Amino acid sequence: MSDLAIIEELTLAHRERQAFRRLLAGGGRALPLVLANLDHANARVRYYCARFLDMFLEPSALGELLRMLGDSDAAVRAASLHALACDRCKQGDCRPDERQVLPAAIALMRADPDAHVRAHAVGVVGLSAHTRPEAVEALRQTQRDDPSPAVRKKSAWYLPGGPIYRRTTPKPPRKPRPAR
Repeated sequence: MSDLAIIEELTLAHRERQAFRRLLAGGGRALPLVLANLDHANARVRYYCARFLDMFLEPSALGELLRMLGDSDAAVRAASLHALACDRCKQGDCRPDERQVLPAAIALMRADPDAHVRAHAVGVVGLSAHTRPEAVEALRQTQRDDPSPAVRKKSAWYLPGGPIYRRTTPKPPRKPRPAR
């Protein structure tokens, strides 16, 4: 099946999952196809391109993924946030720079019109709660002011004292055992 056929099938609800599996099966070789379709007219194609980048992120694609945080479709913005933050899904060792991702995530957390996107942004900002004071301040503001009860609740989980904050607290370095 041709690359264009896979992209076209991503636009069809009854074929999109199978087409996405074929895209994933292409691995890193499919990256040029994905990058060429990040601005596709169909939001489902852009969504699946962001999901692909979640698994096969390359440093050359980071700028494009950050740009997708401004997409007109909420599902695309949420998938892009996930791709920038989730280490568990990655095949390679590409970890986006916190200095680039954190300000963009804070902006979405504060102002995105979609509560689901704001909730995703809370998770991204929460990753920096142990190391970045601006992340904690932004989470506090969201916990206090967001119109969605679910977003306010999730932001509290990442604040100092919250369950996710406690669970993700870095462990102190172990003291070396004395030589015998």
